[in-house]
Amino acid sequence: MAELAPAIEVEGLTRKFRTTTALENLNLTVPRGCVFGLLGENGAGKTTLIKHLMGLYKPQTGTVRVLGSDPIGDPETTLGQIGYLSEDRDIPRWMRVSELMQYTQGFYPKWDETYAQELLETFELIPSQKIKTLSLGQTAKTGLLVALAHKPELVVLDEPSSGLDAVVRRHILSSAIRQVASEGRTVLFSSHLLDEVESVSDNIAIIDGGEVILCDRLETILKNHLEIKIELKESSAGPPKLASAVRIGGEGRNWTILANTPTIEQEIASSGATIIQKKTATLEEIFLGYVARHTPHS
Repeated sequence: MAELAPAIEVEGLTRKFRTTTALENLNLTVPRGCVFGLLGENGAGKTTLIKHLMGLYKPQTGTVRVLGSDPIGDPETTLGQIGYLSEDRDIPRWMRVSELMQYTQGFYPKWDETYAQELLETFELIPSQKIKTLSLGQTAKTGLLVALAHKPELVVLDEPSSGLDAVVRRHILSSAIRQVASEGRTVLFSSHLLDEVESVSDNIAIIDGGEVILCDRLETILKNHLEIKIELKESSAGPPKLASAVRIGGEGRNWTILANTPTIEQEIASSGATIIQKKTATLEEIFLGYVARHTPHS
């Protein structure tokens, strides 16, 4: 059997809205069977990317393949294998929970009624309740239920816990995302919450200004990045010149370096500076370092 195509393949994707460039020559590959966190600040391009994956936008340049298919050219094949929860929870608010389940079931021949009932109980939802009367957390759970009940090969969640309290966030993450991944299916979820991404992701991509600026397995990213505090021999008005540094901040004699290479310590020694402290960088430090470096005039 031929090897299955990646869950998502995006090459050279660019999207402009009048004078605003939302995506710029973006490349991204999401392997199958993982939880993939798409991390970025609000406005970084995450939702625009997801709308291309869902066939809501046609690429202006570049290509998008989802589960080996084109979501624009072959939407029936592609979208039938995706479970999607949008950031705005775009579901009919006039329906009852049970009516939404019945309505959605008609679009998916592989809808699993037993699993749908399990999710209903897990999420503690009342079938007869009207969606417009639900809390933010209940609405998110309802949207997630209909996204998962047909057991899609790919689950796409756009800011799944936006506006939710910590308890509901953990409930969604633990009971939904990890269960899907444990069955060998793929989850792509976008978030600006670092702790959320770190708690469940196998792989992550940081997106900023419509570009992917870092992408790898989360374990590899955390292992390879160091935060190093150094002291210069003399006070300096500007940062030391270290070619391998991702980001340098500080003043005078004391500077802090974020680096993603083992050669950084040799560069520091060659510069005559002294290493005061060295530790593995946190995901927050890595994220802030790359975004700051990527932002003009940072």
